[in-house]
Amino acid sequence: CMEGFKENWVKGVAHGDFIVAGRNFGCGSSREHAPLAILGAGIPVVAAHSFARIFYRNAFNMGLLPIELGDKVEAISDGDKLDIDLDAGLIKNVTSGETIAFPPLPPAMLELLQGGGLIEYVKKKLQA
Repeated sequence: CMEGFKENWVKGVAHGDFIVAGRNFGCGSSREHAPLAILGAGIPVVAAHSFARIFYRNAFNMGLLPIELGDKVEAISDGDKLDIDLDAGLIKNVTSGETIAFPPLPPAMLELLQGGGLIEYVKKKLQA
């Protein structure tokens, strides 16, 4: 729950916002409900120093984009406007002007995300 991190957090969330987090984001979350809750709040991306592995995989399966930045996450401050170029593996911090590189996603993972997550991806493949 983010409410314990920042009071009235949910009231400040706008559709399309990103979560920017520290180390081992999603630790203790072994079910897909955590990424679904984030998506349900209108947040399509979590950029973090690192992720708990099961959360990371569940995020892709649910259609939430997790971006692991390591120490580069420190270049992002609360309220910064960010643009992501997935193909190039770049986050442009529009507020500061800084560009942050991250490893581009493998094509199969990008296709899974663009398909709306694993279930929607498989449904579309089965219908084709």
